[in-house]
Amino acid sequence: MNRKTAGIVFMMCVGIAALADSASAQKSPGSAALDTSLRGAVESRNVPGVVALITDRERVLYQSAFGVADVATGRPLTTDALFRIASMTKPVTSLALMQLVEQGRLGLDDPAEKYLPELAGLKVFESFDAATGAYQLRPASRPATVRRFLTHTSGLAYPFTSAIWRDFKPRAGENYPFGGPLLFDPGERWHYSTSTDVVGKLVEVVSGQKLEDYFRQHIFAPLKMDDTSYNVPEAKGPRLVAQRQRAGQRMDGAIELQTPQLGFTIAAPIGGGGLASTADDYGRFVRMLLNGGALDGVRVLKAETVALMGQNQIGAVSVPALKSALPRSADFTFIADGRDKWGLGFLVTSDQVPGKRSPGSLSWGGINNTFFWIDPARGIAGVIMMQYLPFADAKALAVYDTFERGAYQLVNAER
Repeated sequence: MNRKTAGIVFMMCVGIAALADSASAQKSPGSAALDTSLRGAVESRNVPGVVALITDRERVLYQSAFGVADVATGRPLTTDALFRIASMTKPVTSLALMQLVEQGRLGLDDPAEKYLPELAGLKVFESFDAATGAYQLRPASRPATVRRFLTHTSGLAYPFTSAIWRDFKPRAGENYPFGGPLLFDPGERWHYSTSTDVVGKLVEVVSGQKLEDYFRQHIFAPLKMDDTSYNVPEAKGPRLVAQRQRAGQRMDGAIELQTPQLGFTIAAPIGGGGLASTADDYGRFVRMLLNGGALDGVRVLKAETVALMGQNQIGAVSVPALKSALPRSADFTFIADGRDKWGLGFLVTSDQVPGKRSPGSLSWGGINNTFFWIDPARGIAGVIMMQYLPFADAKALAVYDTFERGAYQLVNAER
């Protein structure tokens, strides 16, 4: 490089740095207040690191990163960090299936066994003895429809949301492809479950594509979510946040690395979890939903379908708080416990909480304490990503609450 070229490069770098300093200096009071809150949560060691983003229908309003991506090495957390978003995969899978519903390739009220024969003849627990593990089963009173799997009213569970599933050991010759017998008849109540794994299988069977291929072609490429995938390319490995956990059972336990760490690849992707993504990519996903299924002139879902996904799909049934059956999650409640509803892939908030999201807002999270909400009434959405267990850790939830309140303060000040 000659001196003239080197001089030009140097001046460009100086200019870029000056622009960055200027942008920082011009940060709005709301953004600066959010920075202070999130930075304080990290500096007080409440959480090891956090990336947060706020968007409206047109653009990103706020984005920052604080803390470390690896507590062992001190690697700084950056806004383009890759997080394993676990159950934040579920809305992506649900949207994929709704694309196929739009095309008339299956119906919401079709029995799911029409497409997945292994779901025929589902059995329900009639009794379960916690002391001995002995159980009695009976046939389900009705088939589980596609809608039931999209709404977690299928009767399935998770080992961490059901002590019965945690302790259940099938007898010889019994096979339960999605984890176990049903806790209740389909449609009877809501219970967080492997239902979206069934939704993922439906996507694969009806489309004829593997999940990652379908997602990439029909969702990620159109939305330019270039950093979202099940399998993380090795070149992006340095951006992947380490898996961590709070030591012991104490709320104030130190954050340490999990052993073993997840690798870059997911051997068998499922609809209920497993994606890696960034706050920016997931911000594009929620901004698309704020815009009724379109982003930057590209439509992935009809506006009426997006509206349907955000409506109560469980009738008089409500979403209750859940007690955890495993230490990887704390007990967790919702915005209006016992009154919240579920749409087609999202929790639907029923009540207005002062300073927070509007009724009709959509939300969910991932077990590593990654969260999002979408507020169509106010036209904003937020994404906040941490990366450690247990889910619903009190300090992580406090940071989430502070972030959401700060988001509305920022928006109120700037509109």
